[in-house]
Amino acid sequence: MNDEQKLPAVESNPAQARSETSEESSPERLVFTPPIDIYESGDDLVLRADLPGVKLDSVDVQVQDNRLTIFGRVTDFLPQGARTLHQEFQVGDYLRSFILSDQVDHSRIVARLNNGLLEVVLPKAPRVQARRIQVND
Repeated sequence: MNDEQKLPAVESNPAQARSETSEESSPERLVFTPPIDIYESGDDLVLRADLPGVKLDSVDVQVQDNRLTIFGRVTDFLPQGARTLHQEFQVGDYLRSFILSDQVDHSRIVARLNNGLLEVVLPKAPRVQARRIQVND
């Protein structure tokens, strides 16, 4: 990649994003940084986040001031009345934040969650065509 290219989605500081989410994680909950893949497909950028254990009602994707924030909460899945004898699965929150460039059309962003895989489609903004400006006297 040459130095003149701009990356359409640039990662931000996850700790900073935590204070800006509408549903903040509490201090006793673990906060995980989910692995992310970003690829280009036609006129879209596609962001995939691995959020195992996150259900549709506990995921939040927001865009505010060019910042895309992904928040997911994993809740305890123990049946009522059960007692933990050994636990390796951890319960906590997923949090990741990105700064979006002007190359992304924020109004057309869509997200889907399927079996713990969050896919966020970031449509590219239409390019402004160069045009000749008539000069009048």
